[in-house]
Amino acid sequence: MKKLIVAFALTLAAIAPAAAQPFPSRPITLIVPFPPGGSTDTAARIMAERMRPILGQPIVIENVGGAGGSIGVGRVARAPADGYTIDIGQWDTHVGSIIYKLNYDLEKDFEPIGLISNNPQLMVAKKNLAANNLNELVALMKKDPGKVTFVNQNAAAHVSGILMQQLTKTEVTFIPYRGAGPAMTDLVSGQVDLLVVQGAVALPQVRAGTIKAIANLSPQRSASMADIPTSDETGVPGLYMSGWFGFWAPKGTPKEVIGTLNKAMREALADPAIKARFSELGLDVAAPAQQTPEGLAAFQKAEIEKWWPIIKGAGLKAE
Repeated sequence: MKKLIVAFALTLAAIAPAAAQPFPSRPITLIVPFPPGGSTDTAARIMAERMRPILGQPIVIENVGGAGGSIGVGRVARAPADGYTIDIGQWDTHVGSIIYKLNYDLEKDFEPIGLISNNPQLMVAKKNLAANNLNELVALMKKDPGKVTFVNQNAAAHVSGILMQQLTKTEVTFIPYRGAGPAMTDLVSGQVDLLVVQGAVALPQVRAGTIKAIANLSPQRSASMADIPTSDETGVPGLYMSGWFGFWAPKGTPKEVIGTLNKAMREALADPAIKARFSELGLDVAAPAQQTPEGLAAFQKAEIEKWWPIIKGAGLKAE
């Protein structure tokens, strides 16, 4: 018996230092719920590289695409709640993905870490459309209901079009596409009339004059594209669809772990080099109050309360 007690004591002594190791003591996996090369992947890699020296551990990017990002987010929902698996989410994955049959709860199965950025969405048009702003666009749509074609390459774009119809009592014809790339190609060639897409995607074409910007669908102008007026300024108050990026962890992740990750995120976002890089990509760093876990929680709640009734009312489902 004495030998057993000694052996047990030695075992406890051996594992105690491991249990007491501060977080993080090994690499962190950051799930990007989309394929490599897109804006989400780019933002994730920028943040991972800057947060690495702050945390003292690598942040390993794992791209898990499919089903509008819901597969990758599901990986995080099922991961151990220890802070070593997190995701970079956005409107599509943490609000709009209710169009899919999810095996997790968007409101209950995650711990918010912080909002990273606000990503202005632009409504852009083919260059020869007979409207240069929202006032003129609404007049055009009322003159000939259903004639204007509106690309719905994802849920965010589709509900933006639905909201515009509701706010202006107009009608558009939705044209489904499988991504922003093919949609932009057809917009440039004049085969479709309107597209709502992240500003970073549209700006090169706008600057080149191959398409035109109708409005920035944000409550205020963006620092990264300050010359483009908002929907409020151009005739349709309340027509907002701002993209965004945020970090989430599995539900039950200890508060001190969330705090460590949040501190590293906020320190990275305060770096002038990161702010400049984000601006180049058409991303605005989130306000300090939104960078907190509480700030992201409140932000997501407001987005859900705004968009879920619209999505459900329209009966949108993943095809």
